[in-house]
Amino acid sequence: MRQQLIKHIKETAFEVGDFTLSSGKKSNYYINIKKIYTDTDTLKIISYLILEELVKHQYQYKLAGVALGGVPIVVATAINSGSNQSYLIVRKEAKKHGAKNSGIEGCFTAGENVILLEDVTTTGKSALEAAMKLRDAGLKCNTVITVVDRQDDSWMVLNRNNITLIPIISINELIDEGVSI
Repeated sequence: MRQQLIKHIKETAFEVGDFTLSSGKKSNYYINIKKIYTDTDTLKIISYLILEELVKHQYQYKLAGVALGGVPIVVATAINSGSNQSYLIVRKEAKKHGAKNSGIEGCFTAGENVILLEDVTTTGKSALEAAMKLRDAGLKCNTVITVVDRQDDSWMVLNRNNITLIPIISINELIDEGVSI
């Protein structure tokens, strides 16, 4: 399944050109991951690969996804886990209307262990911000699983905050000769 995902990302979501990433950094490649996980078969593969990591590490957990990119991933993973466990969605900002919650959607109890799911990590900033929101709400968030790690600063940034980064795919597995990173 992993090789199938790598092939699909390379064929469908890996773009070469001149890009400005959400971090503000310039890059000569872009991983348009939403192009692949909007396909339900590929989303299933992603969720099964994440579930393999969770089993391998014997995590006792509640899942959370970073909005927007992590939401379909957390939904698919929670459904495919077969555990009937609810999941959380971490918004970029707290709601300014309705109940004006803290930016975490879903039911939880302080002290629960949460595994955060992300689509692509570059600097680790959005994953770190989401993990800190979860921690501020009394949850334990010490692990981020990302579909693709661009192997920029994400590992270092998360590690400094006692968060382990587990990539399903690393950028080195997607880069062909002639594309510099």
